[in-house]
Amino acid sequence: MSHSIKIVKPEEAVSHVKSNQRIFIQGAAMTPVALIDALVARHSELTNVEIMHLHTEGRAGYTDEQYRMAFHINSCFVGGNVRKCIQEGRGDYIPIFLSEVHWLFRRNILPLDVAFIQVSPPDIHGYCSLGVSVDITLPAIENAKIVIAQINPRVPRTHGDGIIHVSKIHYAIEVNEPIHAHDLTEATDIEKQIGAHVAGLVEDGATLQMGIGAIPNAALENLHNHKNLGIHTEMFSDGILPLVEKGIITGSNKVVKNGKLVTCFAVGSQKLYDFMNDNPIVHMKEAAYTNDTAIIRRNPKVTAINSAIEIDITGQVCADTIGKYQFSGVGGQMDFIRGASLSEGGKAILAMPSITNKGISKIVPYLREGAGVTTTRAHVHYIATEYGVVDLFGKNLKQRAKALISIAHPDAREALDKEAFERFKSK
Repeated sequence: MSHSIKIVKPEEAVSHVKSNQRIFIQGAAMTPVALIDALVARHSELTNVEIMHLHTEGRAGYTDEQYRMAFHINSCFVGGNVRKCIQEGRGDYIPIFLSEVHWLFRRNILPLDVAFIQVSPPDIHGYCSLGVSVDITLPAIENAKIVIAQINPRVPRTHGDGIIHVSKIHYAIEVNEPIHAHDLTEATDIEKQIGAHVAGLVEDGATLQMGIGAIPNAALENLHNHKNLGIHTEMFSDGILPLVEKGIITGSNKVVKNGKLVTCFAVGSQKLYDFMNDNPIVHMKEAAYTNDTAIIRRNPKVTAINSAIEIDITGQVCADTIGKYQFSGVGGQMDFIRGASLSEGGKAILAMPSITNKGISKIVPYLREGAGVTTTRAHVHYIATEYGVVDLFGKNLKQRAKALISIAHPDAREALDKEAFERFKSK
């Protein structure tokens, strides 16, 4: 088996993309910006190139209005760099659970012509690492007709399933630049209050799933007196590092991948990437594995911490749209809420501030017109704001409304009470 790899210039690598093809781009911290820029430079030669990805970082030049004839997005998640393009109709969004995206490729529902990826240099056996973003990249490169790689010595070599042999890479370019990083931001007082409420629900021996952001990190900061926590998550960030260093996260109670930190991608600081580099306790898997409810539920006390944009007084959760505006994506929220609920001793938690930055209540009588229901009211259990935590499981509609109003912002409670009375005819 040959260990050689064909290194070419960026413009030659992307010359293999043709009009009317479907391209996959690896995302998050591993977004291959040099390949993207080279592709965008060919805009005048191309028409109707469909681009698929999850959340990507950095420049997304293919979203510019002037290139609308050359490129259009058909994305499984909407990040900040593509929202305007999709809102203006130059692209679209596929509502899909992260656990099921792999079927689009493996079942040829959306066949891939080309995959753009970023990898480490090959090891002595000819294997490159997909670094800190395996998620849906693994099924994409297995099914794409052509794989084009951006080889970067700054990419961490991670353990697990995120590897590709050089024989599977058709063309490659070389870069030497840091992968996309985000340093931890300081949580606000409200986020710290929410984090403390969430941490109060976490038991010793729990298996944690948490999203990115200040609230999950604030919750992690409150777990320093816990014991034997584990990680089986869609993603993690820097918030886990102090708990690993202190021996609080050990994974010793986990059934699936005992002792391992299991994730399908990570986004954080360079310190996080250094921790992940060649670290045998970090186990990178594809999203079809990390987000499989049947696998998630096997671990004990799975505690899933997710967020919401708004929640109505019956418990319907919108986490991916602002009314008709597509803000993010369904992602893995439902995968983990269901997995946690089915786990022995598990807890599914949705945590959010009671109001937006503009002072609008996030607990509402009805979801906005056009809002997507990310998580149904039948799936919802724990809801946390800075005013406390309520458990909606087993509560009827009137009881749910009363519970949710109790953790709404005080300025919103009277109006919510009136709406609840009109709807349910009783207090």
